[in-house]
Amino acid sequence: MTLIKSISGIRGTIGGRSGEGLTPIDIVKFTAAYGKIIVNQTGINKIVVGRDARVSGEMVSNLVIGTLQSIGVDVIDLGLSTTPTVEIAVPKENAGGGIILTASHNPGQWNALKLLNAKGEFINDEEGKEVLALGESLDFDFSEFEELGQVTKDTSYMQKHIDDVLALDLVDAEAVKNANFKIAVDAVNSTGGLFIPALLEALGVETIYKIHCEPDGKFQHNPEPLKENLTDLSKAVLENGADLGIAVDPDVDRLVFMMEDGDLFGEEYTLVAVSDYILQHTKGNTVSNLSSTRALRDVTVKHGGQYFAAAVGEVNVVTKMKEVQAVIGGEGNGGVIYPASHYGRDSLVGVAIFLTHLAKLGKKVSEYRAELPQYFMSKNKITLTPELDIDDLLAKMEDKYKHEEHSTIDGLKIDFENEWVHLRKSNTEPIIRIYSEGPTAEAAESIAQKIIAEIEEIIK
Repeated sequence: MTLIKSISGIRGTIGGRSGEGLTPIDIVKFTAAYGKIIVNQTGINKIVVGRDARVSGEMVSNLVIGTLQSIGVDVIDLGLSTTPTVEIAVPKENAGGGIILTASHNPGQWNALKLLNAKGEFINDEEGKEVLALGESLDFDFSEFEELGQVTKDTSYMQKHIDDVLALDLVDAEAVKNANFKIAVDAVNSTGGLFIPALLEALGVETIYKIHCEPDGKFQHNPEPLKENLTDLSKAVLENGADLGIAVDPDVDRLVFMMEDGDLFGEEYTLVAVSDYILQHTKGNTVSNLSSTRALRDVTVKHGGQYFAAAVGEVNVVTKMKEVQAVIGGEGNGGVIYPASHYGRDSLVGVAIFLTHLAKLGKKVSEYRAELPQYFMSKNKITLTPELDIDDLLAKMEDKYKHEEHSTIDGLKIDFENEWVHLRKSNTEPIIRIYSEGPTAEAAESIAQKIIAEIEEIIK
């Protein structure tokens, strides 16, 4: 059993003992602590709650909603929803915050509490630590019976979210409709199976092939939208002669496209393509995290903007975007953050902008992909053991490469002339992530294996 408390929320496997997995006790104490802090910060005793479709979602939702009621907080319950939908609902409801019940790309035995502030943005590291400390101390009172919070169910936010996307200046539903796209969708049996087809229909797409779109939480494959997990989508695209495949993760904040030839467009290139279109119409800067492709930098410079890197984690990217007034940003895992909509990774926004871009280009997806800067990435990981001192390991690696350009704002990133390698401890799993990129797939994998061998030698 695993319980991970980080900037990405309180995430764990369902069951086990308190403190070792995400048990009812852990859910209650951290929800209560968060609710108390939100009310103290904002003076607002209203919180929005939504969940993905994973099997444990209803149980976790019942605990979260009941706990918020027990401390006198009113709840707007969106039911089955998406992370970006909850993010836009918080300010629309004038709520003090929001809780999204999802473990994102983690397998079905996981769930999590993702915590938002009154802007519908993720709370920062300091606020997260405050929630954890109060939750562990249990130093608060629950409400008397006459002061219990009330629950309002609101199932209107899928349509509200879609309406907001269609209203964006750079989304052209008429162009998308006229393109007569045929699109396959793999939503890994979660809420994307409701939201993405509904968005496509609103954009005028008439031919939609649904793969794993029943939101029953029984994931038919590993929910991370990677090539090896999307063989069914590839088959559907090829068999149906689709123009495009779309895959999302369970909470619909990661977006991956598949080309008409059955190959992936590349999750790293979701943000690159969307930015290419945005920057053609809106001059400005871009931001992605340190583990994202150099292609965004190239596209940004081409359009006269400046590129900036942030530490991994949506809250870090958002903070940097505000600092440099970026017009588009996100993460290389298929996360698109478009401030004209809201400061959160949003697959609905990404789909609408990409389809608008594609419709106006009048090209096949593979033809457009070939025009973008060509980089290849290798993503590896090393499972952590309890005795491993990750900070000492990174310090030794930094010393080894002290004469190369490097950054330590988030783990260790080493920038070579033609390649880069980023080593960091995951916020969501007990692993070290090792991302590398180069001008060829072989170069990216070669530098990654070199670094992995050196890490293993240090561990020995």
